[in-house]
Parts: sequence; C-alpha cells; structure tokens
Amino acid sequence: MRRLFVLVVALTLTACSTAPATQETGQKAEQTAAAPQAGFPVTVDNCGRKLTFDKPPAKVVTGYHPALETLLALGLDDRIAGRTNFSESPFLPGQKERYAKIPEISDTIMLPQKEVMLAQGADFVLDNAMAGFDAAGGYATVEELDAAGSPVYILGGWCSPEEVLEFTIDDTYADLRNLGAIFGVPDRADTLIGELQGRLADVTKRVAGRTPVKVLATDGGKGPVNAYGGAGITNQMITSAGGTNVLADVKGDYTEVSAEKVSAAQPEAVLISDYATLRGEDMPSSQAKAAEAFAIAKNSPAAEERRYLALPVAAQHPGYRNILAIADIARFLHPDAFTR
Repeated sequence: MRRLFVLVVALTLTACSTAPATQETGQKAEQTAAAPQAGFPVTVDNCGRKLTFDKPPAKVVTGYHPALETLLALGLDDRIAGRTNFSESPFLPGQKERYAKIPEISDTIMLPQKEVMLAQGADFVLDNAMAGFDAAGGYATVEELDAAGSPVYILGGWCSPEEVLEFTIDDTYADLRNLGAIFGVPDRADTLIGELQGRLADVTKRVAGRTPVKVLATDGGKGPVNAYGGAGITNQMITSAGGTNVLADVKGDYTEVSAEKVSAAQPEAVLISDYATLRGEDMPSSQAKAAEAFAIAKNSPAAEERRYLALPVAAQHPGYRNILAIADIARFLHPDAFTR
C-alpha cells in the first residue's frame, strides 16, 4: 500500500560579516532574506517524485475545488494566487466568501491551458487528479511545471488508475501532514487531523453494532449505469458510515455496471453524485439520476422508499471534505444514531 512520507531537516541559521561598517545593515538584510527558514528544507514523496522546498510556497495555484478546500481548511488563503471555477454544488460552510477573494484563472474545474498555466509563475500547484496535466488536452505537464519552478502535488496519491483504487482515509491525513510541512504549519495540520479523527471516531461509535445499510452509489445512467465499485474513496466512505456497497465485488472506483447487476443488487439506499455543471456544461439533476436508479432497481427497498442522498461529487475526490462527507452519509443511513 502506498503511503506519503515527510522528511523534515532543520538547518541552523548562521551569519557572518566582514564587510565595512557602512555596508553592515544592508548586508545583514540580504543575509536575513536569503537565510533558510527554520524547519526547512522539506522533502516529500508524491507520485514517485521527491519534492523539496527550501521555504514555504507563497504563490500557489489550485486545480479542482477539493484542493482549494484543503488549503483553506489549513488557513492558507494568503498563499493562493489562483484557482479554478467551482459552480457544481454547494460550498463548505464559510468557504464561499474566501473562495471569491482568490483570482479565478480558469472558468471550469480544470487548470488553464499550458501557456496560461505557465504564465502564472506559481511556486506550487495542488490538484487531485492527473487529468489537468495531460499534454494531449493542451495542458502543461507535471514535468514542464517542475522545470518552470512550479512543483505539482497530487492529493490522495491519485497518480495512476491503479493508485486511485488503493486510496484509504489515511491518505487524507498523510496529505494534511505533508501540506503542513510544506507550508511550515505542522501544528495547524496536526490540529486539523485531530479534529477529523475525532469526527470519524464519533461516527464509528454511533454506527457500531447497527446492521449495515445496503448502498448503491451512482452517477446515473439507464444502462450501463455509472456507479462506484468496491475500491477507492466512495467505497471507503460507505463502509465507514455504516453501509455496505452492493457493488463491492466490482473492482473499480468510478466505473460502468450493467443495469441487470444494479437491479439484482436490491439496494436499501442510494447515493447520487451531485454536480450541476461539468467543464461548463449543465448536468442532469440528482433527482433525475435518482429516478433512473429507482427505475432500474424498481423492486428494491430504496426504490420503494425513494431513499437517496445527493452527495457533492467534490466529496468523492481526495481532500479535506472526504471525512466530513462520511458523517453526512452516516446520518442519512442511520438517522436514529444521531438523535442525541
């Protein structure tokens, strides 16, 4: 199993001067500006690369919104110089106003095209998929950005299709530790991790001993159905929330499943990937996608009760929101466990 590790090396600051007294003040200022910050350099592993930082990034560009959400959760608003558009689903509480203050460099969820991206002069790029670095799509590659002094970090280790399937909740904590080290705010990261672990522990305690609810997680479709199999983020969230994935035997995260298999699964509840737009195009509503699922699994308990939860698709990508979503799913699956 893949893990991200952080190596932090502390350097002792030294200064000496043999310059004439008349130049002393200016030289000391230059030395202070050039001196390494305590706790740096920092080296982290990501996507099979070692990224080394001599100082905290100060001009950051973020890709798909969960990357921005994660930095905002760490209180790093002042480091973010550019972000992509997010208009697909609701913001996390208190984040919409902070998002609006950051310059938008792309009017979709994707990073801008190569020339625009390289012109940003970023000293750090944070995203949670490799799609925004595909040369065939006109994007700057990871290698081109590295060469330009804009190192790329991919959240959740979503560096390849195989690694998408290997994701665990622990990877979210590892990302927060790494980002805390990279930005010189390890205490903030530890505090946030503690809060998230506390939330997850509360959910685990509340759903313990309860019969798991049979869950279908889908993004719609009349056949084949766009659904989530037994590997990756969504499957982890279902299990952690006190559910069992009816497609657990399907080796896949986001994948296609036959209508016959969905019909036979007999789900008791349905999670619907919720997003209003995708790359600037309007998408079917969660209500419409739920209706498709119920029509296919028409004799299931979920269909009879019309029981579904619209789950923001941003929660189904690596980032801070993952663990918050587990609590929302648990309340949906086991409402009686949250009455006190």
